[in-house]
Amino acid sequence: MTSTYSLTRRATLAGAAATLAVGSVPANARKRVRQPNILYIMADDLGYADLSCYGRRDFETPVLDKLAAQGLRFTNAYANSAVCTATRVGLITGRYQYRLPVGLEEPLAYRPNIGLPPSHPTLPSLLAKAGYRTSLIGKWHLGSLPDFDPIKSGYQSFWGIRSGGVDYYTHATSNGQPDLWDGPTPVDKAGYLTDLLADRAIAEIRQASSVKAPWFMSLHFTAPHWPWEGPDDASESTRIAGLKDPKALFHFDGGSAAIYAAMVRRLDYQIGRVLEALKANGAEQDTIVVFTSDNGGERFSDTWPFSGRKTELLEGGLRIPAIVRWPGVTTAATTSDAQIISMDWLPTFLAAAGAAPDPAFPSDGADIAAALSGRVLPERTLFWRYKNHAQRAARRGNLKYLKIGGNEFLFDVFADPLERANLKDRQPEAFTSLKKAWEDWNARMLPLDAQSYTHGFGPGELADHFNPEL
Repeated sequence: MTSTYSLTRRATLAGAAATLAVGSVPANARKRVRQPNILYIMADDLGYADLSCYGRRDFETPVLDKLAAQGLRFTNAYANSAVCTATRVGLITGRYQYRLPVGLEEPLAYRPNIGLPPSHPTLPSLLAKAGYRTSLIGKWHLGSLPDFDPIKSGYQSFWGIRSGGVDYYTHATSNGQPDLWDGPTPVDKAGYLTDLLADRAIAEIRQASSVKAPWFMSLHFTAPHWPWEGPDDASESTRIAGLKDPKALFHFDGGSAAIYAAMVRRLDYQIGRVLEALKANGAEQDTIVVFTSDNGGERFSDTWPFSGRKTELLEGGLRIPAIVRWPGVTTAATTSDAQIISMDWLPTFLAAAGAAPDPAFPSDGADIAAALSGRVLPERTLFWRYKNHAQRAARRGNLKYLKIGGNEFLFDVFADPLERANLKDRQPEAFTSLKKAWEDWNARMLPLDAQSYTHGFGPGELADHFNPEL
């Protein structure tokens, strides 16, 4: 279902101006004459309500509010996981991450043989075969050198970090190792990381717009992931770097709501610069723009009206903002309650490019073009699991099966978004059906112990090992 939604007067005026800029020609009357460019922007640990167009009350995000006013805002968008590596596996493969050892659970730092196999087809590799220029700017977090690398997995260029999180100023990991790269080359460049990633994205847009080929850019910001450092906190970065405790980067006892707000506002501002570069280089009308997050929010996030946070399969750990502006497809200032998930972007983008998933690795996601144009998606069941506390979840329609802390629940997450009223005894048939569906699905996934796997599969073995029918 698609409907208009209300914003502040400022955002409404911005949306009206954007609508005029796009043109008043009906979407179905405009015909695309080339493969669309694709700009996929992903925040890190951003909560569902951390944007003012999703309900944030103590600060505003005018750029992303304007993007929502120009396009479509999803209210039932889900991450593939409640942690970032697992979601990134789902995104780049278009499949449940539990089909691969790298997608089972973080942290990867203790599993040097675990990563995204270069032989696995990916969203960038499939788009490259369809003639796209592909780039990753920002966070990789899918395995370490020398075995795992964005360039080996379909990206033709890479500029960013390989680990899960770095200091925003020193660009070093928790063990003090520098982690900023231009392809295989370490980069020593001063600056706040959110700013540097935007600068690089703008440069790539300029270069890509000078050639005839369509392009795909994954712009994976690290903000607002810890450490809690705003754009004016260089002195705090120096303090953290000087501490002897290697865990100082996690900075669990630092930060503040004000610093978090500054991080999100800076992210919003830099995204605005990137979107302006699209317009300045004549690419705005030929580019699909998606903004979303890799999982639910962390310490300072707003996840209202949901409970839970990152690492939990409650709605607050899984429900994420998702905004799409696709000229000629999305309608300005609309919302959709369609249930979508990270792995849907692969089949959706491939269909837009006139391509398809590798038949040996069929996507577990769905092409959501119908929802983007205001139509209804067929009902399906979405599944999750997480090793900590043996968590499991499944959603079908408005009902959600959840197991957490040894207890099982059935929630109506539409009527009860805080997940407080357990309906399993009132609706035993629905509870049993969803629980069995989860168990049947789980039997087709890998066991949770990633330590028992290595990346040493040959091409044929890989296809056999991760066949969805097994």
